[in-house]
Amino acid sequence: MKIAIVCYPTFGGSGVVATELGLALAKKGHEIHFITYKQPVRLALLTKNVHFHEVNVPEYPLFQYQPYELALSSKLLTVIKQHKIDILHVHYAIPHAYAGYMAKKMLKEEGIEIPMVTTLHGTDITLVGSHPLYKPAVTFSINKSDVVTAVSENLKQHTLELFQVKKTIEVIPNFIDLQKAHPEFTDCQRSQMAEDHEKIITHISNFRKVKRVGDVIKIFYKIQEKIPARMLMVGDGPEREIAEKLSRRLGIEDRVMFLGNSNEIEKILCFSDLFLLPSETESFGLSALEAMAFGVPIISTNTGGLPEVNQDGVSGFLSDVANIQQMAENGIYILSDPHIHKSFKANAKNVAAKFNIHEIVKKYEAVYESSFSNLLT
Repeated sequence: MKIAIVCYPTFGGSGVVATELGLALAKKGHEIHFITYKQPVRLALLTKNVHFHEVNVPEYPLFQYQPYELALSSKLLTVIKQHKIDILHVHYAIPHAYAGYMAKKMLKEEGIEIPMVTTLHGTDITLVGSHPLYKPAVTFSINKSDVVTAVSENLKQHTLELFQVKKTIEVIPNFIDLQKAHPEFTDCQRSQMAEDHEKIITHISNFRKVKRVGDVIKIFYKIQEKIPARMLMVGDGPEREIAEKLSRRLGIEDRVMFLGNSNEIEKILCFSDLFLLPSETESFGLSALEAMAFGVPIISTNTGGLPEVNQDGVSGFLSDVANIQQMAENGIYILSDPHIHKSFKANAKNVAAKFNIHEIVKKYEAVYESSFSNLLT
């Protein structure tokens, strides 16, 4: 099939999932066309099955804010017509589903019909979509989609509670490419980050307020009081400066490394001993799943879709939001005993295997086939 994928090209979870899905589909012989305003960060190589179409937004002094939705819908129309696309798959309700619907309507005027699959990822529903200014448009976009999927059961229920959704929402969870969790490199270069006797604790996010990066620093502070350890903060965002100031105030700035955004997540997780994700909420918790695939136990909150990913007492532990003391104690428990740590590492890998990309891709293929068949009937 020829599939057009619309996503954000950033380090955020929805963009990563959309890109990895497209690459996996391309390996299976599908022709994939990514359409967004710049090349996605995980899209390192373009091949005969993988194409990228950049959405350019001309600068007009007339507009205070340049109309990306208009540019995107026009670009979708052009690409779909030129390449005879079979399926349009948009990730994130706003503005992608909205622009996708406009493209569908314009194409219909020319006698072309194409099914649109919309995947909901989280903040497009819980943060942006729930805002009174955008809620009507989000509701409209969801209901005008031919198929709607959500990345967790929790997000599905949240969507049904927030919006007057008439469409059936199918849960297709996020996934992990287990082959990437067994990298070819044998030297994880651990010695560059810590001494042999020190544990390496990692946090990966976009450093937004919802990630509670201050709690990450506080949890680490309590852990390192009992266990020699280093903290790797991977990512960037508005809360980074707060986390840096807190680490200095606690006197642990020499033990906390802020690495910024990175394309070497596999290497970082390769030598990580524990992963912290004390978020206010997570629609799924993709970074936790990626860590688990590398055998890294998870200390996380029990909100959103996280309990669907991190199994309490198996792959790690779940705690209430802001329960810093309990999260620190759980981390110390895992790291204090080599046998316990080894058991949690093995369990984390086993749980992650349930989210193998090859099984999830089959579910999306079934959705594509069904929506395409419905269009023909």
